[in-house]
Amino acid sequence: MGKKGEETKQHIRKAAYSLFAEKGFKAVTMKDICEKSGLSRGGLYRHYPGTEEIFEEIVNGFVQKQEDEFADRIGKGIPATQILEEVLSRYKEEMNDSQASLSVAIYEYYTAAERENNALLIRYGASKRMWQRLIIYGMERGEFRRVDAEAVYDIIVFSYQGVRMYSKMMPIDEKIPERIIKQIKEMLL
Repeated sequence: MGKKGEETKQHIRKAAYSLFAEKGFKAVTMKDICEKSGLSRGGLYRHYPGTEEIFEEIVNGFVQKQEDEFADRIGKGIPATQILEEVLSRYKEEMNDSQASLSVAIYEYYTAAERENNALLIRYGASKRMWQRLIIYGMERGEFRRVDAEAVYDIIVFSYQGVRMYSKMMPIDEKIPERIIKQIKEMLL
């Protein structure tokens, strides 16, 4: 696919992301994405056969982007504390931004009766390995306390996703993400 085709797909994913965040996965149609992106049905279907493929690319993109970011920064020898600070700062912003949360859409997508949950487990495993690599990297450099990296990951991911999910259903006090981030830092630093 050429540069223009990839730019169009990126435009589609951006339009679809906002719809999925607003409506969840089940309520978004290809027609909605056509209207939001300004593409004709033919133009949209030239790039994606359905909402599932668009959603998969969005979710895969997030996981891959963070995985690449961690690997790149660790590979360059960036201090683990700096990487942690930057990621947790972003997580805090995301927890406070309920409008941009895909948590409900992710729940709907992966709990569909016909869908296997292996894809979700694969993503969970990739995310866990990435975070464990950062935590172990930080411990090896003497920047992080000695901790159970898997347990810390569980606290990070389930706290983050829990706040994101709840924020779609009720107002969340902005101090909640602050307290969570503070405790994660206290566990590690």
